[in-house]
Amino acid sequence: MAVSLYTSRVILQTLGVEDYGIYNIVGGVVAMFSFINATMSGATSRFLTYEIGKGNQRKLNSTFSASFWIHVIIGLIVIVLSETIGLWFLNNKMVIPEDRFFAAHIVFQMSILSTFVSITQVPYNASLIAHEKMDVYAYVEIVNVFLKLLILYFLILLDYDKLILYGFLVLVVSIGIAMYYRFYGHRHFKECKIRREWCPEIIKPMLSFSAWDFYGNMSVTARTQGVSMLLNVFFGPVMNAAAGIAASVQTAVVSFATNISTAVRPQIIKSFAQGEYDAMSSLIYNASRCIFLVMVILVIPLCAEIEYILSLWLGEYPDSTPVFCILTLWFSVFANMSYVVVTGIHAYGKIIRPSLINGTLYLMVVPISYFVYKIGGEAWVAYLINLIAVIVGLMSNVYTLHLYVNEFSIWLFIKEVLARCVVLVAVGMCIVWMPVHFIEPGFARLCVTVFSSTVCLATLGWYIMLSKNFRSVIIQNVKKKLCKKV
Repeated sequence: MAVSLYTSRVILQTLGVEDYGIYNIVGGVVAMFSFINATMSGATSRFLTYEIGKGNQRKLNSTFSASFWIHVIIGLIVIVLSETIGLWFLNNKMVIPEDRFFAAHIVFQMSILSTFVSITQVPYNASLIAHEKMDVYAYVEIVNVFLKLLILYFLILLDYDKLILYGFLVLVVSIGIAMYYRFYGHRHFKECKIRREWCPEIIKPMLSFSAWDFYGNMSVTARTQGVSMLLNVFFGPVMNAAAGIAASVQTAVVSFATNISTAVRPQIIKSFAQGEYDAMSSLIYNASRCIFLVMVILVIPLCAEIEYILSLWLGEYPDSTPVFCILTLWFSVFANMSYVVVTGIHAYGKIIRPSLINGTLYLMVVPISYFVYKIGGEAWVAYLINLIAVIVGLMSNVYTLHLYVNEFSIWLFIKEVLARCVVLVAVGMCIVWMPVHFIEPGFARLCVTVFSSTVCLATLGWYIMLSKNFRSVIIQNVKKKLCKKV
């Protein structure tokens, strides 16, 4: 998290606000087509994990090979779409200074190659997570972070067009990380041996699952990139830089919650595959509370001191950045909780209802934002609409999972998860309110706010957010770890 925030600062200062905005919007044009990959990625993760839960090695091998070839085809489709529709959009609709057009085109081509590598990498990452090799995942991501620091060194050292150089170095690092994951998969997992086979009995249910998930993922991508492009059209590249900064803050903070949801996803799907529905429901309740607790401990002090933190971190920043960051952080809190609930729906396999409801909610963000911008609304309104959409989507997903799995109770989710979340936020706001209103802005107030809110929220969260049984499990595991070291 620390390295991610530091690199964002140096990149912004080195590239400049305009080039930083161009990098984000150009990469977004390619990402616009990656919803095809996101659709198949969910299916790959679900089917690989399900077969591991069932213990069917032969079918697991065939599932991996089928998913790999499907992703190769998806990668080629994304290349074609990017080089036709994407290139046309870049040349005719994007607001890019004339003297930066060449650099923007180079970065665009590198983004296409990087996206292709990422798409064909999906089955390997899914296999790693399905086998719950979190230690390997952690070590590789730590290396990835330090390679990003190395990128900064070369960016400052070399005298070349900074935008092109940054795009090239990011591409090299992404390829290197992907190659290691593939090497590890081939060496340690039997299913990661690519076969030249086409299994209709496996491909058909995967594509059927993906087809119904297609609308939801397309809507998420359309919302994200649509808002980014509206910001570019109505407010210019500087506002894209503000959005990029908010995304960097989101990525750094969300990594904590993502670790929980990534770790619990295989367990939820395996529990369902083995018919342990009560265990699956318990996992969802506990994971939702843990994610909210971890996120709130970080988000509340960040939101309270966001202007000072941004000035300390970046020096100068676009005016709308603080509001973008606050709304993006709260969006992430509910989006990560919703992801855990959706995992239970994915385990069941029927995703038509959540895909249609969530997809429509997210898709409506773009036309509503366009209308607001057209009548002179502020840039941050799109982020507020986005936040409302994800909260409504979360409640819809809770209801849908109850329809599919009776053991999952709506009342228990409201009582054991949401009610506790409300109490925690109310207390957290009160704690933060005192130093913010009685101490002058500065480093001293930041330290007081962070320390007081972290200690109080963590203590309160231990008793309110975590059940008695869950606390006992944590204490037992800590004791075991300490005893091993002794």
